Parts: sequence; C-alpha cells; structure tokens
Amino acid sequence: MKLAIVTHAEHPELRGTIPELWPEFLRHDPVVETFWPRLYEIYPDFQLWAVDRDVRKTVAYGCTLPVRWDGVPEPRGVDWAMSNGTAGEPTALCSIVVGVLPEYRGIGLAAAIVRRMQSLAAAHGLEALIAPVRPSWKERYPLTAIERYLRWRRGDGLPYDPWLRMHERLGAELLEPAPRSFTVTGTREEWERWTGLTFPEDGDYVVPGALAVVRFEAGRGVYVEPAVWMVHR
Repeated sequence: MKLAIVTHAEHPELRGTIPELWPEFLRHDPVVETFWPRLYEIYPDFQLWAVDRDVRKTVAYGCTLPVRWDGVPEPRGVDWAMSNGTAGEPTALCSIVVGVLPEYRGIGLAAAIVRRMQSLAAAHGLEALIAPVRPSWKERYPLTAIERYLRWRRGDGLPYDPWLRMHERLGAELLEPAPRSFTVTGTREEWERWTGLTFPEDGDYVVPGALAVVRFEAGRGVYVEPAVWMVHR
C-alpha cells in the first residue's frame, strides 16, 4: 500500500471521489452548508486528500481553515471557525474534519493527516493547530454530558475516546468542551427523511450517529452537537 497525502491545490480533481462518511443529518448545519464550498475555492492549500496509489483511490480527507484565535475555546466550535473565526488576520489553523474510509482505519492514516495539518500551520507561520474534535465514541453515550465524557480515561491515563487519544498522543492539549459545535434544525418530515426513523411525538430521541439527543418541540427537531477543543502548540 502506497499512501500519499496531497493538497486540493495540487489535485483539485480529487474532490467528489470519496463516498460520504457521515450521517445525512450532519450535512444540514446552515453555517457549514453555506461556508463549505468556500473551503475549496478560497483555501485550496489547506484541504488535504489521502490517496492509495496502488489502487488509485481516494481513501481519506482532512479540511482545515485559517482562523484568528485569541486562545479562548469558543463554545460554537465548527460554527465559530466558519463564521467569526475567519475575521481578521489568522493566527492559527483550525482542523474542521478528518474522514477515513472504514477499510483504511486503524493504520495510522488519521494521525498522518493531523501531522500534515501541523506542518501546514507551521509552513504558513501560524502559531498553533486547533481542533474542535468530534469524539468518535461519544455516539455510544448520547445521554452523557460532554463535560463528563471528555474526562473519561483508560488505565494508562490516555483518553477513553479514540479521537481524543490520537490527538493527545500527537502532543495536543485538551482544553474544554465546545458544547454547541454545530446545530441542525429541521421539521419532523426532514428528520424522518434524514434518519429513516419516525418521530411520532415531541420529546428527546436517540439517533444513530448523533453525539447527543435530538429534541422535538412543536414538530421541529433540534440537534446541538458537542465537540472538544484541543490545541497543538
């Protein structure tokens, strides 16, 4: 297996060559929906693709965004990075997402992409790589508050969550939660289409792939996803 990590500026033809890796409802945060195309149009040097050259296949990607960060972890996480974070002269590089095909997980590819993000930050004279990390196993515990979940540790002292653990192994410092990293709001019909579930009455629902419950009131469902701020200085 020969893996290469390249930028979108080097290989723009790779966009659209990897299947969707996330639940449908995650595509409907209005801030992300509005800003997402600009990542590739305005910041092509900061978007990464991983390619398996043996089979000529795109197997992972990573998206980052230069932001002006004053050292304070913003509660809105990804939504902040794609709105207020872009105002002013950038001081840090913000990791937005890393996605890896299931069959390429567990071989260190995600860590390699994060290391490349660190190199991008340094190459552009930015002070740090910051990340509102989406803890991958939090979906197993949607009823647990993110403030408690991020404190869970294994016997060796490392974080229980694999994504938090990977960042910490690469030298990141865990800061605090981003309790409103992004928000998805939709009608009952939209949520049923996005999830394939039925929501017959108002209340809280556990939805596959969600890190917290989806709350329905007056026929509208609101999902507020938490993240955990980490910084590679």
